[in-house]
Amino acid sequence: MKARKRIALVAHDAMKPALVAWAARNREVLARHELWGTGTTGGKVAEGTGLEVKRLKSGPLGGDQQIGAMIAEGELDILVFFSDPLTAMPHDVDVKALLRISTLGQVVVACNAATADFVVASSLFDSDYTPQEFEAAHAG
Repeated sequence: MKARKRIALVAHDAMKPALVAWAARNREVLARHELWGTGTTGGKVAEGTGLEVKRLKSGPLGGDQQIGAMIAEGELDILVFFSDPLTAMPHDVDVKALLRISTLGQVVVACNAATADFVVASSLFDSDYTPQEFEAAHAG
C-alpha cells in the first residue's frame, strides 16, 4: 500500500448523508488520496465536498461488484462502507461478497464514522504499508 491510498466510498441510501458529512469533515485529508465511489454515493460525495470522486455504477446495478473486482485486482486499499443495519437490502449477497473479498485482500474496512475517523487519524494512513498476506495469516 502506497502513502497515497486508493479509497472506495460506498453507502446505502439512508446512510449517504452520513457519509457525505464524514467526507466533508475529512475533506483536507481525503483530498490527498484517490477516491472511488459507487454511482449515486460518489456523486453525492463529490457534490457535497468538492472532492474528485471517480464514479462506478450504482451498487445494485453492479457497482458493488466493480468495487469487489478492484479489490481482487489489488487496485483499492481502503473501503469506507456506511451500511444501513436497520433496512434489509435486496442486494445483501453483493454486500457480503464485497466484505469477504475485502477481508481476503487485506483491505482496510470502515463501516461507520467512528471507525473511519480512526482510519484517517492513524499514523499509517499517509505512509507506505505492507499488510500481512491473508494466506499467511490464515495458515497459522
